[in-house]
This record gives sequence, structure tokens and C-alpha cells, in this order.
Amino acid sequence: MDFREFYGRDPEGVWRAPGRVNLIGEHTDYNDGFVLPFAVAQGITATAARRDDGVLELRSVQSPDAVRASDPRPGEVTGWAAYAAGVAWALREAGHEVGGASVLIDSDLPQGAGLSSSAALECAVGLALCDLYGIEVPRPELARIAQRAENDFVGMPCGIMDQSASLLCTEGHALLLDCRSGLSSQVPLDLTGFSLLVIDTRAEHELVDGGYASRRAACEKAAELLGVPALRDVEDLAAALKVLDDPVLRRRTQHVVTDNHRVQAVVGLLRAGAVAEVGALLTASHLSLRDQFEISWPEADVAVEEAVRAGARGARMVGGGFGGSVIALVPTDRDEQVREAVTAAYADRSWEAPRFLEAIPSPGAHRVS
Repeated sequence: MDFREFYGRDPEGVWRAPGRVNLIGEHTDYNDGFVLPFAVAQGITATAARRDDGVLELRSVQSPDAVRASDPRPGEVTGWAAYAAGVAWALREAGHEVGGASVLIDSDLPQGAGLSSSAALECAVGLALCDLYGIEVPRPELARIAQRAENDFVGMPCGIMDQSASLLCTEGHALLLDCRSGLSSQVPLDLTGFSLLVIDTRAEHELVDGGYASRRAACEKAAELLGVPALRDVEDLAAALKVLDDPVLRRRTQHVVTDNHRVQAVVGLLRAGAVAEVGALLTASHLSLRDQFEISWPEADVAVEEAVRAGARGARMVGGGFGGSVIALVPTDRDEQVREAVTAAYADRSWEAPRFLEAIPSPGAHRVS
């Protein structure tokens, strides 16, 4: 079905925003640290036209329900539509005069796989509304607006990484983002001889249930006890761990500090053209997320173990945790073996078969037509 079938008229434009895979740097974003995401080819499309009645009407090809709101406020819109309505609200809160719109959403991005479908939805709708109403918003600022929509409208205390990746990434590159300053740079991601294989573990994640928020609160508490603005500012990890008596806070701090270091190490390897050497750092990050941050899940741990055993240079869980996907750096000639090994391990445990997706570093959000 297309826009005309839903709304009975032609659209004024089509906008598309990609999902993302974070190569490394997990739960470092809201600690003012560093992340290294890249955009994938799959994403979310917003087809839209202005309305003169001030109403924001949202429909999705994947959902039969329409949502209409004339002046959306936090708590008034729920489900998938909250991410889109939240962007309209956040734009208005930022002083931008956004009127009504009819919007049709379509997606080829797996939901629940940890590839940031929510940020892709926010960014596609944000671009659409800005273009429809002739609003000039620099992309880093639009990323902040989309983040506010998710934080204050949806109630998910995410960092800035996902929205920045969707809006700022370029083809063939990863985005090194300093989440404190907002400064970013493009890092060549030459995968010649390798693929970045996304393994959707089929364990859907839900980050608004409290697990993510509790990790963020623990990091903020640790920073307060250490007397630093954020865990990004910890320079002597050994000394910091001696200050923290709570073993949970010690583990959370250890992960954030070491994963920030891993981001910088991966950037150095990629700039040197040593992509094969990145694999060991991916696996180290997974072990830290599993043991120190405690957000992995059984399907992810098995996928990492089996992928590495079958020839991947390294692998780790991606996303906020508690479900979603694993990414594996796989030599081209080992791709089939890795897929077969992970699938067989899932079958042995009577788990739902995993899905596989090759993650190709792709362009960021843009107007399609």
C-alpha cells in the first residue's frame, strides 16, 4: 500500500533514515564517552505531506492503527507512534514552527534486533517535518532534538549515539563521535576480505523496562562518588576502583572506562588498514558487557562463542542489551561456516533459528524524492 491509498492524495516527499550498528563503544554514550557506529542499508521511510488543520496523523504499513494528535504531549501517545509524535513535540519545544502533517511509515529494519529502529523513525520524521515546513536545523542539533523526543516524550533515557549515527554517517565509514562535545569524524571502514555479519538472536529487547535506566543510574552514581562529571573522565581506573566500595558500581565503571579505550584502539587499527585486528577487541568488549555490565543474554553468548569457533575474528553483542543482535567480523571465506555453526547451536538448544544480515556501511538519513 502507498501514501495515496492511506490518505487519498499525493505526498510532498519521501525521507529515509537508516538503522545503525555500533562497531564498538557500548553504554559509553551517556557517560560522555566515545562511540563508533555506522549506518546500515536497512532503515525507515517517512512519506509525508503538510496538513492545514494542525493535526499530526501517523500511519504505518506494518501497523493497521492510525494515530492522530493535534498537539502531542508526553504520555498522550504510546507505542511506535510515540517516537514520531515526540519529534514533532521536541521540534516545537525547541522553538520551531512545525504544523500538521500526514505521515506514512514503512520499514525494512528488523524491530527488536538492536539496530535502533526507534532512532531511525525519529530521524526520518524529523527530516520530513523540517523539509515540509522549510526549517533549517543543523544535523547535530536535529540529533539532539530527536534524542530529547526519546528521553522526555517516550521515557527512554538513551544517549545521543543512535540519532547521530542515523543522521551523520557516510557510506563506507564509521562515525567516531565524542558524545560530550558532539564533535565527530569519519573513519574509513574498509572491509575488503571481511564482512560484518549481524546475527539477530531473535530475543527481542525492550529498553523501557528499567534495565537500561538502572545501568545509567549506576554510572551516574559512580561518577558522583568519584568526583568526576562523568565516567569518561576517569583517568586512573585502578585508583577509581579502590574508591568504589560497591561491587556493582566497580563493575559498571570498569566496563565504561575500558570500552572507551577500545574505541580509540579500533579507530587506530581502522585508520591503519588493520581491520582483521579489530576482532579481538570486539570479543573483549563482549566479555566486558557480559561480565562487568551484565547486559548480555544466553542467545548472544552462544552466538559469539560459536561464531569465533567457526572462524570469525571476533564478535560481540550490540545495542542496549537484554536482547537483540550480535555482530561478527568474518573472513569472507568463513561466512557460510559461521552461519551454519550458530544455526546448529540454536537448534541444539531448541531456540528459534537466528536471522543473518550483512551490515554494509551506508549513507545517513536523506530525502529520497
